[in-house]
Amino acid sequence: MREGILKNAELFREQQRLAEPIQLQAVLEIADRAWRRTLNDTEKQQLNSLYQQLRSEGLEHEAAVRKLLVRVLVSPAFLFRTEQVRAGSKPVPVTASELASRLSFFLWSSLPDQTLRAAADSGNLLQDRELQTQLQRMLADPRIRRMAVEFGCQWLHIRDFDQLDEKSQQHYPEFTELRSDMYEESILFLEDLIRNDRSVLSLLDADHTWVNGRLAKFYGIEGVEGEQFRRVDGLRARSRGGILAMASTLAKQSGASRTSPILRGNWVSEFLLGDRLPKPPKGVPVLPEVAPENVTERQLIELHSSDPACARCHQRIDPFGFALESFDTIGRLRDRDAHGLQINTGAVLPDGTPIEGLDGLRQYLLQNRRRDFLRTFCRRLLGYALGRSTQLSDEPLLDEMLQQLERREFRISAALETIVLSPQFRMIRGAEQQLAVQED
Repeated sequence: MREGILKNAELFREQQRLAEPIQLQAVLEIADRAWRRTLNDTEKQQLNSLYQQLRSEGLEHEAAVRKLLVRVLVSPAFLFRTEQVRAGSKPVPVTASELASRLSFFLWSSLPDQTLRAAADSGNLLQDRELQTQLQRMLADPRIRRMAVEFGCQWLHIRDFDQLDEKSQQHYPEFTELRSDMYEESILFLEDLIRNDRSVLSLLDADHTWVNGRLAKFYGIEGVEGEQFRRVDGLRARSRGGILAMASTLAKQSGASRTSPILRGNWVSEFLLGDRLPKPPKGVPVLPEVAPENVTERQLIELHSSDPACARCHQRIDPFGFALESFDTIGRLRDRDAHGLQINTGAVLPDGTPIEGLDGLRQYLLQNRRRDFLRTFCRRLLGYALGRSTQLSDEPLLDEMLQQLERREFRISAALETIVLSPQFRMIRGAEQQLAVQED
């Protein structure tokens, strides 16, 4: 019996030895994926040499493989999205592997999958048609949710809303339970926009949203129960639909205990229309968290902004916020404030246009400022895709994005395709050109 056990033990050790080259090859394959490109012969040799050195120092196979994996995972090629700098004073195309990495991180915030890697390895990804094919495939993939979160929620200034936004428990005890639902609504709305190639203008005028039972009750929508989110339509008649009437955006641009026409107005002006405002002057007194009795939040803001030092900017942003005063601090519809005072949502915008409430603001943005909204969207999307702020040299590309949106019913794929086919997305500055930019 003892001899049988020893024989089996020796057989097991022999199987382990035979498996060592296979496991070492697996490490190289992990490195190949982790570094988002095919390893060259020198890199393979370096990893193999490190393994042999570790074994010669007395490490067992398993310990040596662990250290080899650590070497792979602490490499700059894994920790950073590195791209090879080419000599020259003009932009040159990135490699197919680099292009695959750019595309996957733009859309999925993650590594290229096997299908994209195969297109890169074959070189086909460098061709317009294959790049367009991969773009459409990836837009339809569930992983596009990451773009909804990383781009959409960052642009709308609600990233991590479910974790970071706080409200007064005394005034809004239900908010904590609803906060995650509000955030999920926004993500699902944005994901639907991207995956189903909807019009960018539906961000403003959508007649639908996504709710579960709790959020539906909060919005006053009947017939929805349970944890599962589902699409509901006919919301414009309920003063909902689109990003202007979402609880997440409204609550994020509010204080802990009261609404803030200033924050909401600045959000519309800066994040949706791309207006640039100067920083507020120093020494401006902080508004009280709760408006005094017999004073509406609007009256509080109007008194504050009557200061000549503040009036210039507040005249540009406050009217947008006043139009949204029919929503309370956590985005619930109301016609009276916390003190029972009547809400006034009428406003005169900086260009002299009078509007009334959400519908008036929505129509103004769609009719009077549509091009500003679309250009701001394009600028934010392009900056996200390139990982940098847009520059003067990007203006022709922004013009092209706008033209393509207008030609294709404002569908978001028009803007996305224009970006990924652009020189900015497919090329890299030459070494001399990069040095000149750094010196400037």
